[in-house]
Amino acid sequence: MLVLIANLGSTSFKYRLYRMDEGGQEVLAKGGYERVSDYAAVIDDALATLQKDGVISSAEEIDAVGFKTVLGKDLSGCVIADDVCVKALEDFAAVAPAHNPPYANGIRQFGKSLPHAKLVALFETAFYQWVSEARSIYALPKAWREIGIRRYGFHGASHKFVAERSAELLGRADVAQSTASLYLHGPAPIAGKPLRVVSCHLGGSSSITGIFNGVAIGTSMGFSPQSGLPQNNRVGDLDSGALPYAMKTLGISLEEAERQLTKESGLQGISGISNDIRDIHAAKNQGNADAALALAHLVDSIRHWVGSFAWQMGGIDALVFTAGIGENDYTVRKAVCEGLEEFGLVFDDVRNVACRAVEAELSAPHSKAKIFVIPANEELVLAREVFRKVTHHEIS
Repeated sequence: MLVLIANLGSTSFKYRLYRMDEGGQEVLAKGGYERVSDYAAVIDDALATLQKDGVISSAEEIDAVGFKTVLGKDLSGCVIADDVCVKALEDFAAVAPAHNPPYANGIRQFGKSLPHAKLVALFETAFYQWVSEARSIYALPKAWREIGIRRYGFHGASHKFVAERSAELLGRADVAQSTASLYLHGPAPIAGKPLRVVSCHLGGSSSITGIFNGVAIGTSMGFSPQSGLPQNNRVGDLDSGALPYAMKTLGISLEEAERQLTKESGLQGISGISNDIRDIHAAKNQGNADAALALAHLVDSIRHWVGSFAWQMGGIDALVFTAGIGENDYTVRKAVCEGLEEFGLVFDDVRNVACRAVEAELSAPHSKAKIFVIPANEELVLAREVFRKVTHHEIS
C-alpha cells in the first residue's frame, strides 16, 4: 500500500510517500514547499514530481493520504478525513489558528486531486481519549465545559510512539501490541506487573505525558498548545488572573496580550535572547543570568510534570526523552535526572554525553528504572496508523 503523509503548515507543505505492508515500511520519496499561497498548485506539483521522478507511474497508485491534524471540536481519534472532520477543524480554528485552517484546506484539495484515495486524519488529541474525566476537566462552570473547554493534550503521535517503543525495549510485547492497536480496539487488559512510563517530548513545543500500560493517563498540555511547559516562545502555564492585570497595568488590548503570550514568551521571553535553546545555552555560558534562568525554569517544569505522573502511577519503570531538545540536549537531560537515585533512576552521564539523536539507554546498569532516548518519527507513526485504519476495513 502506498501512503502519502501530508504535513501542512500555514505557508508550507511537506510530504513523505511510504510503501506500507504487514512486514514494515519504506520511505519512497519526500519533499516540500515553503511560502505556499495555493495548496492546490503545490499538491498537484508534488504528485507530478513523484511521477516525473519515476516513484509512481500514476497518481492513482497512491492508496491513502494521512493528515496529522491537531484539534477538532467534538472529534478525536484516527478518523476518516471527510466533511465531518473538516467541520470539526473549522469549528476550532480560533483555538489552533496556525494549524486547523491549513489542514481543512488541504483535506479538501487532496479530495479533489486524489478522489480515489482514502483520506485519514490522526488527531494529536487521539492518544488522550482514555484519560479520566477528573484529569481532563478544568474547574469551570458547566457552560464553559459544554462549549468544549477542557484538557485535550497534544503531541499524541510522538507520545504513542514512545509508548510502543519503550514497551518493546522493556521486553513487554503485550503492552506494545496493545498500544499498536489502541485506536482500532481501545485499551486492552494487561496481565501482570503494570508498565509505567513518563514520556518527555522536548522541542520548540514541549509536553510531558504519563503512560500506564501503553495508555495515556494525562499530559501537561491542556485546551491549547499554550499550556504546560514553557515553549520556545509561548508562555506555558499561567494564572488566569495575570491576563486582566497585565492588560490594565500595561495598557494593552486582549489581542496584544495574546500576541505577547504566543510570540514573545516562553524561553524567548525569559531569556530575552532567543527561542532557540542552543543560543540560550551559549548566552548562559557567557554569564547571561536571564539565559540561565530560562534553562532552570524549563528543567524545573519538566521535573514537576515527571514527578506528578510518576506519583499518580505509583512509580516509574522508564523515563523517555524525545524530540529535538530531548534527543540532542545532554545538559537538559542531565539536569532533569539529577538526584533521583532514591526513586530508582540512576543516570549514566557518559552514555548521556555520547548520545546525539539516536536511540540509546542513559540509565546505569544497576538502575531500577530505565532512562531512554527514543527519536521521534511522527510521520512514520501517522503512516502506520493510516495503514492500520485502512487495512482493518475501518473505511468502506
